[in-house]
Amino acid sequence: MHGFPYDVQAYAEVAPLLAARGLRVIVPFLRGYGGTRFVDAATPRSGEQAALGADLLALLDALRIDKALLAGYDWGGRAACIVAALWPERCLGLVSQNSYNIQHIAAAMQPTTPENEQRLWYQYYFHSERGKTGLRQHRDALCELLWRLWSPTWAFDHATFTRTARAFDNPDFIDVVIHSYRHRFGLVPGDPAVAAIEAQLAHQPSIAVPTVTLDGADDGVMAIGGTAAHAHQFTGWHEHRVVPGAGHNLPQEKPQAFAQAVLDVLAKAC
Repeated sequence: MHGFPYDVQAYAEVAPLLAARGLRVIVPFLRGYGGTRFVDAATPRSGEQAALGADLLALLDALRIDKALLAGYDWGGRAACIVAALWPERCLGLVSQNSYNIQHIAAAMQPTTPENEQRLWYQYYFHSERGKTGLRQHRDALCELLWRLWSPTWAFDHATFTRTARAFDNPDFIDVVIHSYRHRFGLVPGDPAVAAIEAQLAHQPSIAVPTVTLDGADDGVMAIGGTAAHAHQFTGWHEHRVVPGAGHNLPQEKPQAFAQAVLDVLAKAC
């Protein structure tokens, strides 16, 4: 599963690598991206973590998949971590970039280092109405800037970005994104429909399924080594890997490394 501001193109090379090994690969758009639509116009356009986890569980139910190996990064990695933690009976194993990706909202107002605060400027920008308007008026320019800042060693071209940016045409994209970055700091209420899930996540549940966590050595969002300290959250088999030459969009930048992580987890799970 992809993150912000990315889409299913992140797995354009990972998916065939895994399919060639006999795996059934499903790469969904997250809510607010691509062709996703809210069935009820009254449903809050929530981007909170509990909603993403609930969406993933609903997808498994809709496809009648009893158990799956879950893999993702950024928002998508968060959804995968949530299902792995709260519904381990539905999860064969986990591949999560940026390690334990469940937000600790109660601690969100505790500052990190000045260097890391600088990396998170876009989140604070989205807290303001100026930021929301900026995302609406300069959506593609802003998102392409984030790509370049977060993956400084990835030599992607504008056409590669444009193929993904079409997914941002979704009419709910802006609202879902803004809600996500405000909710994680406790600045706006969540969707009551997923409040019970959010309450469970507040306890920072551990993850017991076999897991490989990944960091891109050149990730511009989080300083290297920042997620290795999450090892205590994984109570089953767990291996943490740092991928050289990779930034934040690791599946698209280093598809072989991401696919190998999936295969290694599968070997441990079976």
